[in-house]
Amino acid sequence: MVPVAVVRFDPRVLLPRRQDWLVLALYAVGFAAMHRLAAYWGGSGFYSLWFPAAGLRLALLWRRGARLTPAIALVEIAVDVTLTPAVLAGMPWTVAIWGIARPVLAYGATIAAIGWLAERRGAALLTAPMPLGLAVVLAPLAAALSAVPQALTSPELTGVSNPREVVVSLAAFAVGDLLGTLFIAPPLLWIADAVSGRAHWRWPLPSLLAGLETAGVLVLGLGLAELLDRAGLGMQPAPVLVAVAWIGLRFGRAAAWGALLVVVLRVLPDTAGAMDTPERLQRHLALATIVVTGYLAGSFADAQATARAMLERRDRLLFQAERLKTLRAMSVAVIHEVSQPLSTLAIEARHLHQLTAGRGDEIADGAALIDRKAEHLATLIRRLRRFGGHAEGAPQPLALTALIDMVATLAEPEAREAGVAMTIVPVDPGWQVMAQEVELAQAVMNLVRNAVQAVQGDAAPGRILLDVTADETQVVIHVANRVPARPVARDGMGIGTHVARAIVEAHGGTLTRIRGEDGMVHAALSLPLIESR
Repeated sequence: MVPVAVVRFDPRVLLPRRQDWLVLALYAVGFAAMHRLAAYWGGSGFYSLWFPAAGLRLALLWRRGARLTPAIALVEIAVDVTLTPAVLAGMPWTVAIWGIARPVLAYGATIAAIGWLAERRGAALLTAPMPLGLAVVLAPLAAALSAVPQALTSPELTGVSNPREVVVSLAAFAVGDLLGTLFIAPPLLWIADAVSGRAHWRWPLPSLLAGLETAGVLVLGLGLAELLDRAGLGMQPAPVLVAVAWIGLRFGRAAAWGALLVVVLRVLPDTAGAMDTPERLQRHLALATIVVTGYLAGSFADAQATARAMLERRDRLLFQAERLKTLRAMSVAVIHEVSQPLSTLAIEARHLHQLTAGRGDEIADGAALIDRKAEHLATLIRRLRRFGGHAEGAPQPLALTALIDMVATLAEPEAREAGVAMTIVPVDPGWQVMAQEVELAQAVMNLVRNAVQAVQGDAAPGRILLDVTADETQVVIHVANRVPARPVARDGMGIGTHVARAIVEAHGGTLTRIRGEDGMVHAALSLPLIESR
């Protein structure tokens, strides 16, 4: 019976880490600059109709996690009080502070909820990059909804005096944050990923026909909207909306964001400065509709491309699995045919060794050598036969010494052939886990092979370490290798880690891969000790 883990919340996770302080300082400077910039699109009421600081906030929360929500709220409180001390005048300071922190808390809660849902993969809409698309849309709406109680009970605090102005003010809040998140957060995250080397996107250069199609559709949409405006029908978003949705669905987020940037640069200069709030709000509402539709369309197209790539990879894994199944059947048949004559040879070699044991000459030494080699080969064949056999049935208590012994028998010859030195730390014989021996050995073997391939061919001598540690509740099998100075691309599909993770998770454990400060890559396979079950 697998124990149910009790999750306890540790408030210390909300404290900024050492590497967060510089980021928070830069965030304070950027938030102050963007807060000033938003004043050009302000009006009657409390909120700006384009609030780029919201995009900076969402990008930091998305990149660093919702755990920084309290720290970001404190930074924004400090910046707002410093830039506009009058924010504390005319109202209780607790109300003013809550009004500043409330949107940050709404953003953090939204991002935490989307991250929680995305980890469980319960919906097709949560395939990357759709979670980010949902966050940049839902977080501003959540922040606007969080302001409704205060706007209804104390409208004077936000500079409005009647229900109509309350609605206009909240609409401005939502629209301003939407435009800010959609046009600031995505490029900031792309740039951060590119600088840190964590970029997982690869956007090929568009073809000439794709570029002409994008430009033609966008120009047609803008032209129709301009024609309708000059005909006295006002700013009609439908033509541009259809154009950017087409571009997003056809070419993904990058093309959609580029098209939307053109639209925004066309609208925002006209709405900056002196303009009636209702007219500016109408234009920005239309712009927000276009932006949300275009960005979500591009995100959906990229998510579909990701899903198709995952299906193709799964198909390749299935083909590879069928090949491995055939290879396993062939190897088991070969091992079965070899095992019987090899066992006979080992028995005869032992008998010969016994007959010549007292001679003390070269014949005795040769007989002893043949006996040792035959016994070694027979042991190896027995283990290969057990390893290649079926691993069905319930898990059994398994000593880690037996597991590491099996892995060492199979892995050390491969490591020597690859010119890699393999160090195995002795294991405490008292450590046991509940597992299927063959499956778990397969998982550890996959990690060892990955480590061997990672250091093979490097200028420095290749070296890997296999170690086992344990505490009161779990045991951790470490496979460590040094990161090569010039990594060499290897052929293969990279299914070893996926198979190992699936096996470990089926045994109630976890598999993590961490690059340490010492330049070593540690693959850690954690399993519950048998006493904890």
